[in-house]
Amino acid sequence: MTPLQPILRGGLLALVCFSAPAFAGLFTDADPDWKEGGHTLPAAPRDGALREFFVSSASPNHFFIDEDSIVVGEDGVVRYTLVIRTPGGAKNVTHEGIRCAGGTWRLYATGRSGGDWSPARDADWKPIVDNTYNRPRAALSEDHFCDGPVPPRDRDEVLRRLRGEASTFMKSGK
Repeated sequence: MTPLQPILRGGLLALVCFSAPAFAGLFTDADPDWKEGGHTLPAAPRDGALREFFVSSASPNHFFIDEDSIVVGEDGVVRYTLVIRTPGGAKNVTHEGIRCAGGTWRLYATGRSGGDWSPARDADWKPIVDNTYNRPRAALSEDHFCDGPVPPRDRDEVLRRLRGEASTFMKSGK
């Protein structure tokens, strides 16, 4: 054993001990009394209401939000319909929600070809992790919906952000 190994072990142990409380905060909800509000599934998305948004230059897919479906609930959840189109013509339609305060997302339903919805089998809230599968949610959360843990004020604020318009906060110069 070299003289440096006990020092490294001690430093590593201290790092683990002092980091654990900080990491624990990442996995707990800031508001343990939060309750999700009710919602209804929207109509099937209309092509004219689809707004494309950037996800990643690494993906050949095109990502859209149905502007008609966007709702900012009193519970702080932004609900929306996501449409993903592949270069081969396949289309994936899902109705989802993002909770800015928890950094989480939930799948409510998947769209069927006739415009009907099929309720999600796994409708638990999941953390938004910036990986290939979750990249659309991370892009929406970081770039359009949330100011950190703070949800947008209302639907109009989300629409302004999706359209690339400055928010009223930014226009006021404050």
